[in-house]
Amino acid sequence: MRYEPRALILFLVLVIGSACLLIFPFSPELNTDIIFDDEVARRIESQSKGDNFQSVLLLRVSHDDGGRLTNDLSRVQELMEIEKGFFDSMHNSNLSISKSHTPLQTWEDAFNSRNNSLLDADKWADVLENTPEEGWCHENATEEEKNAFETSMILLPRGSNLGIACPSFAGSSATQAPDANEMIWMLWLDSEESKSTNFRLLDEWAITNSLETNYTFEAVGIEGLFAKAIEIAQNDLSNLIVPSALLVLTLLIIGLRNWKIASMTTLSALLVIGAEFGFMSAMGYNFSVIDGVAIPIIFAVAVDGAFWYSRSGRDKNEVRNMLLLAMLTTVAAISLALFSEIKAQRSLALVMMIGIVLDWLVTRYMLENFYIEQRQTVIKQNAYKPKSSHLVWAWPCLLIGLILLALSAPLGSQTLDIDQFLPEEDPAIVELESLQSKYVLASSAVTWVVIDLEENSVEDAEKFSNFQRQLSQHPSIIALETGLSRSPLVIGITDIPENSTINQALDENKDSIFSEDIRLYKGDAVTGVYLAVLIDGKNADAAIQFSKDVEQLISYNELIGYTGGELETGSSLAQSFEETRIIQILLAGVVVSIMAYAILRKIRPSLRIAIGTIVLGLAIDGTASHLGGRGVNTAPAVLLGMGFAADYLSHAASGHIPSRNDMQARWGAALSSMAIFILLAFTTFPPAKDTGRLLAISILMAVILATSLAWVSGFSDEEE
Repeated sequence: MRYEPRALILFLVLVIGSACLLIFPFSPELNTDIIFDDEVARRIESQSKGDNFQSVLLLRVSHDDGGRLTNDLSRVQELMEIEKGFFDSMHNSNLSISKSHTPLQTWEDAFNSRNNSLLDADKWADVLENTPEEGWCHENATEEEKNAFETSMILLPRGSNLGIACPSFAGSSATQAPDANEMIWMLWLDSEESKSTNFRLLDEWAITNSLETNYTFEAVGIEGLFAKAIEIAQNDLSNLIVPSALLVLTLLIIGLRNWKIASMTTLSALLVIGAEFGFMSAMGYNFSVIDGVAIPIIFAVAVDGAFWYSRSGRDKNEVRNMLLLAMLTTVAAISLALFSEIKAQRSLALVMMIGIVLDWLVTRYMLENFYIEQRQTVIKQNAYKPKSSHLVWAWPCLLIGLILLALSAPLGSQTLDIDQFLPEEDPAIVELESLQSKYVLASSAVTWVVIDLEENSVEDAEKFSNFQRQLSQHPSIIALETGLSRSPLVIGITDIPENSTINQALDENKDSIFSEDIRLYKGDAVTGVYLAVLIDGKNADAAIQFSKDVEQLISYNELIGYTGGELETGSSLAQSFEETRIIQILLAGVVVSIMAYAILRKIRPSLRIAIGTIVLGLAIDGTASHLGGRGVNTAPAVLLGMGFAADYLSHAASGHIPSRNDMQARWGAALSSMAIFILLAFTTFPPAKDTGRLLAISILMAVILATSLAWVSGFSDEEE
């Protein structure tokens, strides 16, 4: 067959795009920056000059025998020597540390403040005999000793005998060394790579040094779970391309009995995938691993045109207009996700929309004539008319059934957190839960508080001082309790002398143990300060309430400020999603109806497409809840399911009298797409698995609903 110049041009563009994928390879990421926008955290990252708490990575340290660690001075000294060589050893491992914070480091500083040294001692008693009986948690302790106490509470396991760190605890004494079998080291890596990439590099370093020493080093914390999720997603989705292509090829051969159509459709879908990801990668697009879910979707959309051109009894222009309507309504439904507050949803929606449009362009301008020529050689028209029209009642009955399914679903949405990106009972989750049960730092979540201040304003400094004092009394803040005192974990809080500006106060105070400088800068001018507040990391409702309380405190003190943080942002987004999900579904239906009317210029079929799309969206949302819980993780599947519903309903709403060939095309395309999504449902990456399950169910619902609509459109009163 002869191809038109525009077909050849399109083919050339797609080949160039696919070549870009080889020239500009990409590594998809998954972290909180990818999932959602936290404007407060972003401002801190861009305007703070020192290393701040949000870029820290954690390293757990223990002895190979699992025995006593900190009360054995020889082991402490060995670890201190290892710590001294930290910078050199990491540099040799392609890692660079800008800053570290460990219990050993603060202990040495505490003893040095009283002219003692752990490194020079022969036994613990040598440094303990000259320390005050009140230990390091007393109000008369030096600043270095207070830092050592706070660090010991945070970076040693719960229940450890703190000894000299705080003798007021039961069983502790000023003559005892801190007693723990393990500890946490905090590291700030000097790298432009993502935290998940840095975590993987740190993990490699830890494994190597565990083999070379008598100590076990383990990279731990939430970034480990993100790294694990990335690994699972990359393995699942990369291993899905070939099986998906083979499945599409097989199903098309079975459904169409034409290996040429099957081969061309499969190869064109692969070309679309390569071109889209290649061009976007060349433009520097930052892909999420979640975007890989779009790959089987592109395959599923590709089979639609193959079946309708090759199997249906409609002429070329009819199919052409029908597929144009289907593409536009599908894209219209998905487009609502572009306005989502969740960054990962916007990204996936964009990738899906581009893929769907490219699929349509390839079908329309490269494969259309080929499909028609093949149909003429293998298909005989086989008109089919039912003996009665009583099946028109199936349409309203199905709509009512889907509405009842939606109404029966439990209310509520899942909090957006790392658990949604890992399989249930994954060892990494179990390990994190174990870490959280042991360490204050691991079990807490950081809420960021940013306050706008004028650097030379005494009045602003006074207001901020009052705000700090009031904030520290909030019951949601994790505090270090000694029995004699309570130290809330507000990182960055500072004493502000009377009649001082914020600059004067911070210049006179020592740096926080976790942050070098809490000031925010625009150029050289100070625009504000930030605090990191540690709260319970498992209580999403409390995080939202804490944020509201802080905003009230800010307003009460006549300040301007904002709150942010992973738990608070994720919880707020989940709450916002629960409050707006129905509105989003209704809006998608409205957009679909407008797009349908713009093409059809008929009110009745446009409304039928919109009503069916809305009802199916509500049913899919309800199904998500029945299957384990709706959430921001399932929202893209709901909108895409609505897109497929709009697609199939568009085929059925034209008023064309149903034929056996049309039914074969509709059900052949649907069953092929379902098979692809069932394959996706067998992956282990939860967003892919959930999307696969929901879309397989969505297409089944959509094709049944579209079949019933075809009877209504074909046998009811003449359309407008």
